Amino acid sequence: MIGIAITGSGSAVPDSRLTNQDLSNVVETSDEWIRTRTGIRERCLASPTDSLGALATAAAHQALEQSGVAAIDLDLIVLATSTADDLFGSAAVVQANLGATHAAVFDLTAACSGFIFAMVTAAQFIQTGTYRRVLVIGADVLSRWVDWDDRGTCVLFGDGAGAVVMQAHDSNQFLGFELCSNGSLNSCLNLAYAAEAYPLHPKATVSKGRYSPVTMNGKEVYRFAVNRVPEVIEKALFRANVPLEQVDWFVLHQANQRILDAVADRLKIPPEKMLSNLASYGNTSAASIPLVIHEAVQAGKIQPGQTLATAGFGAGLSWGSAIFRWGLG
Repeated sequence: MIGIAITGSGSAVPDSRLTNQDLSNVVETSDEWIRTRTGIRERCLASPTDSLGALATAAAHQALEQSGVAAIDLDLIVLATSTADDLFGSAAVVQANLGATHAAVFDLTAACSGFIFAMVTAAQFIQTGTYRRVLVIGADVLSRWVDWDDRGTCVLFGDGAGAVVMQAHDSNQFLGFELCSNGSLNSCLNLAYAAEAYPLHPKATVSKGRYSPVTMNGKEVYRFAVNRVPEVIEKALFRANVPLEQVDWFVLHQANQRILDAVADRLKIPPEKMLSNLASYGNTSAASIPLVIHEAVQAGKIQPGQTLATAGFGAGLSWGSAIFRWGLG
């Protein structure tokens, strides 16, 4: 089997930052209320002129530069997003922006689990020998789709993008994974289509509409995450044949600091091994894991050869974990 190395990372966020104090002037809430329940202090929000494609492209440029891979040499681009600029997808726009004319591209939608699902998808193409160089991007602009009068959801989300480059390599650094879904819990977290009947003909009525704001059963999502995330990490570690104590860093989807703390407690891992930038960015959905990775690489925390246990969880409901070593080792 062909090996895989993860050789570069990048990230991008909008310029506009909204603090909890700022948000308290928009909806009935407070800095103390948000911080104690979520760990979030501020978030970046896209302006009307910002685009998901531009954020994804900026993150991609950084990842390509760090990895030493030219855009023209990419074989595949996988964009994990639930908030594409175009319902037909935004991956092709990113390809055009980069000049990656030899790459096949597609969007992948798995909400906050999207980056993990995209990495695993990319790994299959590389390990079968189909492609050698794949750009994986996680990007979301959920500020477009929240109800700014609902303090239970609007305080949670921020916008951003993150990316990594995965390449064929002599030794395999992508060690194992586990992916899961449970559609019976789909109603716990939705960004649903809102249909309006449109009589087209006496024999045909179609629907026209829009998407409703994000709705979430916070208690159920919390219960799901603290139970399923430790379990899926342990399963992925088993498949990777990596003992828990040999993991250098745990990088989870940044949904809520209480979830991160609960997972660390259940796995009995030192809190300092659980990377978090939630306070500065909020929940950026598919972007959150690569955002954390890139910041930790830039800060010198994540070093080549170190082992990362990553886990995403969210709408679907879906959840998954991927275990890999950073860099060429």
